[in-house]
Amino acid sequence: MRPVRLLILGTGGMARNHAEGFQAIPGVSVVGGVDTRPAQLAAFQAAHGIERGFGSVQEALDWGAFDAVTNVTPDAAHHATTMPLLAAGKHVLCEKPLATNAADADAMAAAAAAAGVVNMVNLSYRNVPALQQAAAMVRDGAIGTIRHFEASYLQSWLTQPAWGEWRTEPQWLWRLSTAHGSKGVLGDVGIHILDFATFIAGTEAEAVSCLLQTFDKAPGGRVGDYVLDANDSATMQLRLANGALGTVAATRFATGHLNDLRLRIYGQEGGLEVSFENAVSRLRACLGTDVQTATWMDVTCPPVPTIYQRFIAAIRGDGAPEPDFARGASLQHLLDRAEASARDGGRLLAV
Repeated sequence: MRPVRLLILGTGGMARNHAEGFQAIPGVSVVGGVDTRPAQLAAFQAAHGIERGFGSVQEALDWGAFDAVTNVTPDAAHHATTMPLLAAGKHVLCEKPLATNAADADAMAAAAAAAGVVNMVNLSYRNVPALQQAAAMVRDGAIGTIRHFEASYLQSWLTQPAWGEWRTEPQWLWRLSTAHGSKGVLGDVGIHILDFATFIAGTEAEAVSCLLQTFDKAPGGRVGDYVLDANDSATMQLRLANGALGTVAATRFATGHLNDLRLRIYGQEGGLEVSFENAVSRLRACLGTDVQTATWMDVTCPPVPTIYQRFIAAIRGDGAPEPDFARGASLQHLLDRAEASARDGGRLLAV
């Protein structure tokens, strides 16, 4: 088994998941952490038994004794921190979104391809068994040619404090402020539901119409240094390359839904309903003779490896590096066009 020496770039809340996920894989050593904040870096190292800490990417590269990096920095830092790693020939797993605009995402995908390294973006719902099973069924022609779909990503953390109090905690407040690097619900979770829908459909979007809304949430629209101007709800209409139409929605105001994804997708020969609700994955299908009676049946979905396992497997030559930076860049183009549509009153725009 090929050993892999891993560096964790960024030590915020999500970094704990990465540390625990990678440290559970045989033959993987988390050899260092990188953060510009010395106290937070030291605490992260102590919590996960990581020997070395670095204050910058360049310091880590000067040391150089690592094979791969998982980039868990804030969205706006992905491009600047990933490019030198690719230039140095390091394998990179990057948190989503790949970048905050299509030009930077394209540059990252091109640099990764030129470097010939494993490059993956953490679209975490690819780990959902129902998603993978549904995508396989669509590829195998189980529902025939796709004609229509409905997808939603529903969160409610702006209506209740199940995950924390957003009015006082920076980990939530930055997601509401464009000046702090947020692209709102569209960039934060919209990317997930867009991937969820188009990956299962197996077809890219060719046109998008989008409306975005930011709601009043605090006096004067701000909390301390945070101006709360990022979008809170998004609705989209998509036309896929094969002509199928669908709707996609994402919101942080879905009272009663902590973190739920849904997709209903219909073809000429059947339909599928995919859900990930209350952390439970479920797939239902209406196929064959059941179409005549509109009977829906549960479908068994085998477990799938985590993104951490898939990244290491790809480095070892045991699996495909999916989703890769090219996929992340494609989704960023779709997000950019959705934003442009919203600025133009929801006009349908080609992707």
